[in-house]
Amino acid sequence: MRLDRTKKLCLAAVLCGTAVAGSLLSFPIAGSKCAPVQHMVNILCAVLLGPGYGVGAAFTASLLRNLLGLGSPLAFPGSMCGALLCALAYRRTKGIALTLAAEVLGTAVLGGLCAYPVAILVMGQSTGEIAFWAYVIPFFLSTAAGAALSGLLLGALKKTGVLERLTGED
Repeated sequence: MRLDRTKKLCLAAVLCGTAVAGSLLSFPIAGSKCAPVQHMVNILCAVLLGPGYGVGAAFTASLLRNLLGLGSPLAFPGSMCGALLCALAYRRTKGIALTLAAEVLGTAVLGGLCAYPVAILVMGQSTGEIAFWAYVIPFFLSTAAGAALSGLLLGALKKTGVLERLTGED
């Protein structure tokens, strides 16, 4: 049991590092730095590690991205809501398509709406006034790109049989 936790923690750390390094591939949309690699990592964590490690990796990646100047405070609600929702969807259904949709819904809608109070508290009132309306669309674009990337990667892993070996499922 301890070895499993160690392996999961190491994989979460590697995926977190991937998300942080992938932030160099971000693009700005309406005051948000959209990082599709973060959403790809959220989905990979959901499938390979589960909700606890997924949310932990999303929080850690968001924190590191902010400390390194590669993200904005809005990375927290977006990535963490998406990570939780897609991990719960995968745990419940084991369906990749539903997991991808849950990441998009969790990040774009729930994360976009949660960005409103974060924007007011951390980034100021003027940013907060537009956050409610302006962050759902950028979050959607970012997470849809990340979901497409992870869908391709998970499809390739499934086709080669690697996904089943990593998840321990038949």
